[in-house]
Amino acid sequence: MDNAIKSQVDQVWNAFWSGGIANPLNAIEQMTYLLFIRRLDEVHTREENRSNATGQPMRNRVFPEGIDDTARRPRAYDDLRWSRFKNFTAAEMFDVVEQNVFPFIRRLGDEGSSFASNMADARFGIPTPALLSKVVDLLDHIPMEARDTKGDIYEYMLSKLATSGQNGQFRTSRHIIQLMVDMIAPTPQDTIIDPAAGTAGFLVAAAEYLDQHHSEIYSDPTAMAHFNHEAFTGFDSDASMSRIGSMNMLLHGVENPVIERRDSLAQGHADAEARYSVVLANPPFAGSLDYESTAADLLSMVKTKKTELLFLALMLRLLRNGGRAAVIVPDGVLFGSSKAHKDVRKMLVDDHKLDAVVKLPSGTFKPYTGVSTAILFFTKTSSGGTDDVWFYDVRADGFTLDDKRTPVEANDLPDALERWKTIGNADSPERERPRTAQSFFVPRDEIVAEGYDLSINRYREVEHEEAVHRPPDEILADLERLEREIATGTAALRSALS
Repeated sequence: MDNAIKSQVDQVWNAFWSGGIANPLNAIEQMTYLLFIRRLDEVHTREENRSNATGQPMRNRVFPEGIDDTARRPRAYDDLRWSRFKNFTAAEMFDVVEQNVFPFIRRLGDEGSSFASNMADARFGIPTPALLSKVVDLLDHIPMEARDTKGDIYEYMLSKLATSGQNGQFRTSRHIIQLMVDMIAPTPQDTIIDPAAGTAGFLVAAAEYLDQHHSEIYSDPTAMAHFNHEAFTGFDSDASMSRIGSMNMLLHGVENPVIERRDSLAQGHADAEARYSVVLANPPFAGSLDYESTAADLLSMVKTKKTELLFLALMLRLLRNGGRAAVIVPDGVLFGSSKAHKDVRKMLVDDHKLDAVVKLPSGTFKPYTGVSTAILFFTKTSSGGTDDVWFYDVRADGFTLDDKRTPVEANDLPDALERWKTIGNADSPERERPRTAQSFFVPRDEIVAEGYDLSINRYREVEHEEAVHRPPDEILADLERLEREIATGTAALRSALS
């Protein structure tokens, strides 16, 4: 996204800030509502243009004809459209958006759909007509015709959550998400879930991957229906995150994904068990739960209060056999000595197929946390299958590893992806790499012998350069020569002083 558009988005952000909306999550949510309302008008206008060009009636009207008589102040539905109310006076615009537009969008979505459920609590939170008029004018001048531009704008908006550092909300960096999605390589047939979805960044990246690598879905009605309805599911316990995630997906071209407000670790999972073929996630890993508030089906797999271990158990519940996962975990998962830690690692290695451990630099999630992390890639089999595990040590991810995270040239991520693509081949160069290399394989038997430790340093061999030492006689001769030189110099100095 070019700097001019970034500057325009910054102006919107500053307008919210100076207008009294200081909470970044509230600002993002209100901005998202307005972008969503603008998007609805674009969809309706496109259908109008098609109808006018073909002479055929409109097939999918967003705004029906007539009067919205369910609102507190009935208006013609056309007045609810962005292209009309943006020209109203500030006071009239405020009245229309508050009294009519918001009640209208809360009624959108199929009855019983996750979108309808999320939007039921949507609330207009812009305090003054002047602020609304200013923000609508600023947003109206931001070009959003291109799918990529629209997505980039929304990602840039969401980055404001990250830089604000408030509410405990920060996103997984887009380049790390992209690596995980590229390595998983979703297909049009996949059903993808993120059980800690937040703003739906992983699901958006998966949708973009399909858009770029499988454009054939757009000419296949069955594939398109799957893409728009069943392909993407996200759970999050926060209602605001669920609403933002729903609208984020729609703004990225996915019409009706399943984005639910749901406490993934507290609720039972009988309705979602073995329903998904891909898990992509960066679940919370800084907390613990009471046994009483944790789903019994997860505790039956691993008795622990640690959220990072419970999420791994959850992912195995959600995946169908043959399903694959990419999940970020703290380093403690790799080598923790508790029974629960060992049980989870043993489960992945013995009962399923652990494919890879990709170690990330310790600064990846700065400035929010310096916790070292890794990405686990595994396949649910319920029958074992781990012959060996591929390890890769990411030493640079394209950014400095301090709090500023400034872009730099050093970046191992493209190399990690290219090496990963070869590991399924019998003649892969990865099979021959020594333990001193940046990536290498470790046999399952060795991992078992090491107590299922999955830390790369447990198996890495450090290559020491052989030091060449001079013969002792030669060193002694040099010392004797130096002593004679010192004695001669001392005698000369004494003579000069006397």
